[in-house]
Amino acid sequence: MAVYTVHQPPAHHADPLPDAERIVFVRDGFSFWAFLVAPIWMLWHRMWLVLLGYVVVLGAVDTALAVIGASRTAMSVVGLFIALLIGLEASTLRRFSLRRRRFRNVGVVSGADREDAERRFFGTWPDEARLGGAAGMPPAAPPPVPAAGSSAHGSHTPYVIGLFPQPGAHR
Repeated sequence: MAVYTVHQPPAHHADPLPDAERIVFVRDGFSFWAFLVAPIWMLWHRMWLVLLGYVVVLGAVDTALAVIGASRTAMSVVGLFIALLIGLEASTLRRFSLRRRRFRNVGVVSGADREDAERRFFGTWPDEARLGGAAGMPPAAPPPVPAAGSSAHGSHTPYVIGLFPQPGAHR
């Protein structure tokens, strides 16, 4: 199953539902297209600042390798490693660009493919938006934590199975 982070654009209205079609799903993991054709992939996703950084870093690395007299093979291997790094970090770069455009990370969802992940997310999203998960309101308060020494089931047994014994406790 693929894991996606879900990013909601800045709200133009009080109701978050009209912006549902602009929600972006970013798949975690290796991006083959970012590895193979990084500049075109960056342009496709409108990642201008990332593209500028990529061109500057690639130019600086190529210049440094040329100055030290590296062979064409060494330059190709370094270029391959940079392409591999871009492929591995493509989702992080995309999330960075979305965060710069004021998109909010509103959740993580998994699915067999993107369509399945979208179906799972939008199946619960209106409820979460109404309750405050995606509408910008604070989420509902978590359930109260049981007091120390009491258990969640109501018994007052001081021993818990599965934990390491405390120093000084009888066995």
